[in-house]
Amino acid sequence: MKNKVILRDVNEDDLAIFFDQQLDMTASYMAAFTAKDPADKDAFNAHWEKILDDEKIAKKTIIFYGQVAGQVLSFEQFGETEVSYWIGREYWAKGVATRALSQLLDYVKIRPLYARAVKDNIASIRVLEKCGFKVCGEDKGFSNARAEEVEEYILKLPY
Repeated sequence: MKNKVILRDVNEDDLAIFFDQQLDMTASYMAAFTAKDPADKDAFNAHWEKILDDEKIAKKTIIFYGQVAGQVLSFEQFGETEVSYWIGREYWAKGVATRALSQLLDYVKIRPLYARAVKDNIASIRVLEKCGFKVCGEDKGFSNARAEEVEEYILKLPY
C-alpha cells in the first residue's frame, strides 16, 4: 500500500473511537481547546451530530493501515475557513497528520485557509508548516484542557 493514510467520510461508527481518543489527557493537553468535560458523552454526541448535519463542514476520518487514526475537518470560524485535526496518540510521529492534512487540502479548495495551534504544540505547528501554512498572527484563549488562558498561533495557507 503506497499511501498508508486514507481519508474517507466520517460515519457514526467512528464516533466511539473519536470519543476515546479525546479522553487521552496528554492529547487533550496538546490540543488545549477541548470540551469542558471530555467524559460527557452526551455533549460529545450532540457536538458531533451538529458537525455531521452541517454540509458546509468537510469532515473526514483518517485511516492508517486500516485503523481509524483520527479526523480532519474544515469549517468556518471567526468568519474564515479553518482546518483542524485530531490524531490518536498511538499514531503520533508517524507522518499521519501531515499526510491527512495534505489530502484534505486537495479536497478543500478554499483559500486562504487558516489554522490555530497553541504555541507549545510544536508538532502540530510543524505539520501545518509542512503543508504550506505560515504564522500570520497570535491570539489567546481559555483552554479547558489546561484550565488557563493559553497563547496560540494563527496560521494561514495563502492563495
